[in-house]
Amino acid sequence: MEEESELIALRRQKLDALRTRGVAPFGQSFETSGSIADVRDKFEEAKTFRVAGRITAHRDMGKSHFLDLRDASGRIQIYVQAKELGPEAMEVFALLDLGDFIGVEGSCFVTKTGEPTLKVHKFEVLAKSLRPLPEKWHGLTDVEARYRQRYLDLITNERSREVFAKRIAILREMRRFMEAHGFNEVETPMLQTVAGGAAAEPFRTHHKALGIDLYMRIAPELYLKRLLVGGFNKVFEVNRNFRNEGISRRHNPEFTMLEGYWAYADFEKIAKLVESLICHLAETVALKGQAPSRPNVETGMERSPSLQVEHRDADGNVTRTINLTRPWRRARYRDLVCEVAGADWFSLTSEQRRAKCRELGVEVQPQAADFEVTQHVFEKLVEEKTFDPLFVTHCPKELVPLAKQNLEDESVVDVFELIINGQEIAPGYTELNDPFVQRQRLLEQAGEETQKLDEDFLLALEHGMPPAGGFGLGVDRLTMLLTGAESIRDVILFPLLRPKRD
Repeated sequence: MEEESELIALRRQKLDALRTRGVAPFGQSFETSGSIADVRDKFEEAKTFRVAGRITAHRDMGKSHFLDLRDASGRIQIYVQAKELGPEAMEVFALLDLGDFIGVEGSCFVTKTGEPTLKVHKFEVLAKSLRPLPEKWHGLTDVEARYRQRYLDLITNERSREVFAKRIAILREMRRFMEAHGFNEVETPMLQTVAGGAAAEPFRTHHKALGIDLYMRIAPELYLKRLLVGGFNKVFEVNRNFRNEGISRRHNPEFTMLEGYWAYADFEKIAKLVESLICHLAETVALKGQAPSRPNVETGMERSPSLQVEHRDADGNVTRTINLTRPWRRARYRDLVCEVAGADWFSLTSEQRRAKCRELGVEVQPQAADFEVTQHVFEKLVEEKTFDPLFVTHCPKELVPLAKQNLEDESVVDVFELIINGQEIAPGYTELNDPFVQRQRLLEQAGEETQKLDEDFLLALEHGMPPAGGFGLGVDRLTMLLTGAESIRDVILFPLLRPKRD
């Protein structure tokens, strides 16, 4: 700590020295020839370019200096020579530190080691860094500090930069895919008078001018369905949702979802759409450069290449390989539960099921309803142990109150839950559009809290909503899958953390 204080004091002295020389330590705009990656792409011997970035390395050779400049797109080496710049400029150069931002103009040449380099003719100080960066080779070793000071993590950790570059690409390709399939992107309210669309605890706020309580949305579903009533046949939203619940390796109170609805479709069509979307993202982002899907000459059906996503540890060793090769497995919820809990599970009494849970090592609360007991078994023994893609279909109607009842078995609804990497990635279902059944389902879910019913949504359904299929895809969890990140905090730039105590 004392050493850091001394370094900060030294940098402040350099700051004052710059001002004494009439150099603004926090400069103005600087016209560049493009990003550093652009300059590397256009690199040509003797050609002149202007680039700007942060100094991340400095190799001092006396009267000659090699430095690394970095921006979000990459790194380029620059060469500073006292003979070229002159004594006054070198005095200013001597006041620079790692972490400072500079703009340079220089000509291209290639070093003896084959490194593309800019020989600097002139430079400008753009921003003085008053605190030292984390040590180059170790970066931020404190995991919590990586989340609290993400900017330092991004400066020093190439792996973090790669993850967030892929997240950006995932969102960009996701939008392109949906638009290419005829979906229109829309926006729906984040402040809602009734928190609906999912069973979750909302965050509450108060609007002073209207004198009413409002909720941060837990899901956009009920507003997107209003658009189906209004005549939009294909809509999607990349949305932020907020749930006042626990934080874990897989949960953050603020998270991103892709949610889409398709009039006149059902959950089977939606499953094919989601499968195509995730495979497209794997091919174009996670496994960029791999051969694309091609049609099968004999059947005319799309034939997918082998899609293997590898997860690695900090040392680069493969810890898990997830096979996304199509087609993906489909299985009924009931059959999967029987596979792990016994073929007689659904014929057992309530007490027998609880006893079986104890045998299986599944903890359930005493007040849990029978369907919740079964769901605990499913989550612990099926979901958490399934890594390759699995569409779990025909779930109990109690779990999905907004889905349409199956015509052959009234105890289940026409839904899928897509499980990959030991967690739910996307639920999807044939939407319930009967206003009478929908009201009854929501009443059962609300219990005595009838004020939680969204009467405006039910009114919209009474005007007629076409048959439709819909889905929600967790962007954070999908990014974990496609990048190999082990925690949701590794794919959210600024995850929510407990306030730091002094």
